[in-house]
Amino acid sequence: DNRCRHLTPAEVAQKLSQGLDCVIRFRLEKGVEPFQDLVYGWNRHEVAEVEGDPVILKADGFPTYHLANVVDDHHMGITHVLRGTEWLASTSKHLLLYKAFGWEPPQFGHLPLLLNKEGSKLSKRQGDIFLEHFARDGFLPEALLDIVTNCGSGFTEKQMGRTLEELISQFEVGRITTHSALLDLEALPEFNRIHLTRHIENPGLCQKLVRELQGLVELVYGDQQVDPDVLEKEYVERVLLLRKGHISLLKDLVSSDYSYLWVRPSVPRQQLQTISAEVDEIGKLVLGLMKSQAAALTVEELNKDLRSLQKQTRETKYSSMMQLLRLVLSGRQHGPSVAEMMVTLGAEEVCGRIHRALSS
Repeated sequence: DNRCRHLTPAEVAQKLSQGLDCVIRFRLEKGVEPFQDLVYGWNRHEVAEVEGDPVILKADGFPTYHLANVVDDHHMGITHVLRGTEWLASTSKHLLLYKAFGWEPPQFGHLPLLLNKEGSKLSKRQGDIFLEHFARDGFLPEALLDIVTNCGSGFTEKQMGRTLEELISQFEVGRITTHSALLDLEALPEFNRIHLTRHIENPGLCQKLVRELQGLVELVYGDQQVDPDVLEKEYVERVLLLRKGHISLLKDLVSSDYSYLWVRPSVPRQQLQTISAEVDEIGKLVLGLMKSQAAALTVEELNKDLRSLQKQTRETKYSSMMQLLRLVLSGRQHGPSVAEMMVTLGAEEVCGRIHRALSS
């Protein structure tokens, strides 16, 4: 509206003497030069014809984005600005500010919108774009970068699992398209699984995960008499290494499916004997398997070995033997397969739980 553009110096002084709030505006002039956007090509917006002089310094003394981005980028030596397409129409205005300051402007490229899977613009009201939300849920920054770049453009091909270094080296501005990108956050757990596996395989990053997981275990199971040795670094690290590739988030390991890792069960012998009368015999067979040099702690091999052990019992069916062992190892009647639990717990922990059950 060009408000106050034509006030004389005397009128300005009079208003200031009255203590009225004031702002600083930038006087727009006609004759904007075209500029070449790195994504949208040649553009020119005659801002003086469609809007009034913009406020660049507010009454509280703080700059608006129009002034702040120009000053900040100049003093930081920014050469390329990549920002959302909603700022494309304001770029001519910003170039006028650069010209007024006598500064060389950077190159501008405006990125197409990110849309949710329904095809609508990401919205704060939908609660799906806050970084704090993702961080609180345990998603890694690398996974967020990976999924955002993978759903957009700027690369020769889509590829899950790129590291930050790979993203930097493979990115090409010239490959950015003007089409909006669909961001399917339902795929984020899979992206996170890939990057979490890399963190677990990295010795330094794995130690950070060990500490985080120890804290989660204490938080979730602290009131359930967690034995101190299941919080030892070596045990927690081994759990991470054995479960890598199977979990998408670190907190998955403190879900009910994995409660047996942290809380050692205490099952009365009478309850075990209602399943099979061969509790001691089965326990000794499994102990022998665990201590045997031939015991291969893989799910496939253990399933074969357990079936062979069942044939050495007098009258216990395979399903009953699995029910018995699941109860001994986890205190639960349902959950992961016995072989999977044994692999995750490890031979030493399996033996300890069987000894505890036999002596109960």
